[in-house]
Amino acid sequence: MTKQIHIKLPDKMHQQLRTKATQEEKTMQEYVIEALNDKFKEQISVYEWLKKSKAKEANFTFIDLFAGIGGMRLGFEENGGECVFSSEWDKFSQQTYYENFGDLPEGDITKINEKEIPDHDILVAGFPCQPFSIAGVSKKNSLGREHGFLDKTQGTLFFDIVRILKHKRPKAFLLENVKNLTTHDKKRTFKVIQETLESLGYKIYFKVINGKHYVPQHRERIYIVGMDQLVYGKEEKFEFPELPPANHVMKDILEDIVDQKYTLTDRQWDYLKRYKEKHQAKGNGFGYGLAPLDGTSRTLSARYYKDGSEILIPQENKNPRKLTPRECARLQGFPDTFKIVVSNTQAYKQFGNSVVVPLITDIAKQMLIAMEQKEQRIEKEQSA
Repeated sequence: MTKQIHIKLPDKMHQQLRTKATQEEKTMQEYVIEALNDKFKEQISVYEWLKKSKAKEANFTFIDLFAGIGGMRLGFEENGGECVFSSEWDKFSQQTYYENFGDLPEGDITKINEKEIPDHDILVAGFPCQPFSIAGVSKKNSLGREHGFLDKTQGTLFFDIVRILKHKRPKAFLLENVKNLTTHDKKRTFKVIQETLESLGYKIYFKVINGKHYVPQHRERIYIVGMDQLVYGKEEKFEFPELPPANHVMKDILEDIVDQKYTLTDRQWDYLKRYKEKHQAKGNGFGYGLAPLDGTSRTLSARYYKDGSEILIPQENKNPRKLTPRECARLQGFPDTFKIVVSNTQAYKQFGNSVVVPLITDIAKQMLIAMEQKEQRIEKEQSA
């Protein structure tokens, strides 16, 4: 079992390492580990040395499950946390994650033994939402497939979180999922989730929050916070952050210069207009959406790579255009320093599946406030 670290390097040094690793036909991770092993082989193992060095700087530790490209990790690192383990099965997301954090996430969570996961203070997980999302349920119904906990591939991944919580017993956790989780299967699905988490001894708090308070995007998601009652007691109260004014607008996230390739062709634009007209005639609202430059967009989804129809940017004397990958990153609150190292198709999928980073940052902050206040009271009681 190995441990993960996050080291920030100057761009020049990063490029030098990449060049050296390429010359020796190694990954950057392999090259760095071999170099450090050579330097410290007579002293302490490289993993232990790096772990101790990093631990001195961290205020708390956390693990990042179903990590995607690390949106939730960014929020917890912003609050002084150290990520000691991550898991993500998609190889393209792993690539983006590695290039931004220096860690290559472990793969399929169902094949990871919970005993091998490092101890941690907080468990963070944006577990797969397709079995519970409106679109996901509709698609599975049309195919005659089961959904929710009856989905044999993704719905049961929640129980992988449960087995890790049960064995590692972190002080707290944060789970994120689609809004529809609260109403799926006549609310029975969420009832099972809540009762399962409470049976482990955690006090549960949950809230549906719209990301429009942090970015110019209508994005409602449910956030579930758990606090270990054995540590914090049954009366300890966590409060979700007070939401800032929803005054973010689309024009603030747009790039100044955009390649013509993002503008819809006449054929694409005509097709989208006909599609919308057809559904309007039937009395429903399916179809493209032009994002108001002084307002909020629809929800960015993983299917954005197909035609970008849910969020199109109007252009004067031209057909509308799709968002660029960088604009999608901004729409989710990622900093411009975040590296986009995959194809546009993969980038659209990754940001569409991610989280509103500044919202996660605020929730993490509130979790730490609740945890620290209780721990300070315990220390005072013990020293009295």
